[in-house]
Amino acid sequence: MNWIVTTYLAYLAISVALTVWVARTLHKNGRIFLVDSFLGNEQLADSVNHLLVVGFYLINIGYVSLALKYGVAAANAQEAVESLSTKVGLVLLVLGGMHFFNLAVFTKMRKRGLANKNLPPILPTHGMTAVR
Repeated sequence: MNWIVTTYLAYLAISVALTVWVARTLHKNGRIFLVDSFLGNEQLADSVNHLLVVGFYLINIGYVSLALKYGVAAANAQEAVESLSTKVGLVLLVLGGMHFFNLAVFTKMRKRGLANKNLPPILPTHGMTAVR
């Protein structure tokens, strides 16, 4: 097997494994954040969480597949490692970028939802004396 095929197989294995690990971690730990963002609506949060994971897989596996062909064709072990690290590094940057984009969107949604929620007014506490 030549260096190019070995690099491709390693890239696919590492990238898909990272994508699955990140998606599972975000799905599991993101539920609490989504429930809070949707003001306690657990069904909506679970539904959105599942849809986010599906979209996450589609975008990342699609990117990994497209990026497979780009870059330097490895002719030796050094070039194979360099090509692999560049490709995996780009996958990690895409994963991180998507994560922070999602956090920003849901944080904005949460703030908007809390602003629209009718909360009881907070009564002032200092400067007031107890009336008996």
